[in-house]
Amino acid sequence: MVSEVSTAAGPPAPLAEAIEEALQEGATYDPYGPGECPDDLYDFKGIAKGIEGLDAFNAEHAAFFREQGYLVVHNAFTKTEIDAALEGLLDLIEGKNLDFIKSKGMQFETKAQGILSTLSREQRQDYVRKLNAYVEFEPRLKALSSHPKLERVTSQLLGALPELFANQALLKPPLIGREKPWHQDHAFFNVPMGTQVVGVWIALDEAVPENGCMHIIPRGHSEPIIHFKRRDWQICDDNVDTDGILAVPLKPGSLLLFDGLLPHGTPPTKSPMRRRALQFHYIPDRTGRISSEDRMAVFGSEGKDVTC
Repeated sequence: MVSEVSTAAGPPAPLAEAIEEALQEGATYDPYGPGECPDDLYDFKGIAKGIEGLDAFNAEHAAFFREQGYLVVHNAFTKTEIDAALEGLLDLIEGKNLDFIKSKGMQFETKAQGILSTLSREQRQDYVRKLNAYVEFEPRLKALSSHPKLERVTSQLLGALPELFANQALLKPPLIGREKPWHQDHAFFNVPMGTQVVGVWIALDEAVPENGCMHIIPRGHSEPIIHFKRRDWQICDDNVDTDGILAVPLKPGSLLLFDGLLPHGTPPTKSPMRRRALQFHYIPDRTGRISSEDRMAVFGSEGKDVTC
């Protein structure tokens, strides 16, 4: 009979076997994989400045957000809150919630194909690219997404009660984390055009240009931009206004608020430092939905006589 005694190395043997089986059966991989991007595509002209703490947010900052399309908030969360969120994230990656593993909410880097079964749990986290739709599986992450201070700010920016529309964890593994090309998040979302979407990008590690912090184009959120499938679902490189790029370095617990139409992207990492982040998107409560066809009629290239 197989022992069910748990050890410091991991969960009980039968559970570990179930986790590994679910991972092997349900693992998904980055469909785009690594790709080369132009060397100057993320050359930034300045650093995004912000406010200190969510409590400082006021009407002046809301006006800045509407005009510029973003707002940085330093030290938005305490070290205790961020440490708890990171532990929750690592527990999901380790497989401590088998239901999450079975939901196929974890996406691995392309380079994990063929070697996933050989990786230790410590190694595995450095091959995970993204986690999707995790808040209902991990209370420590859900607590951050519904944090009262964050809800106050998003309510003011939306002019309505916030509805959590999407939740992701974005991991840029050391040295192999690929670029996320320039894009607008609204191009991915089946919500009516004109819907106010507020994105929240929360640093769990220090994020700097070298390990792929966020890069943004202030005031670029005035209208939808056509996207193409190239290195990802992205804005054409030739349509990126590289003259106005700001980098958004963040300490753990700091965040970036950004409009759903704000062009943004992250360069590939050149660093051995991990860059883990949470991303939430909020829309006004009771917002309707549209079809993918309706969304693509705006953001897609077909029928518009355009090329990239």
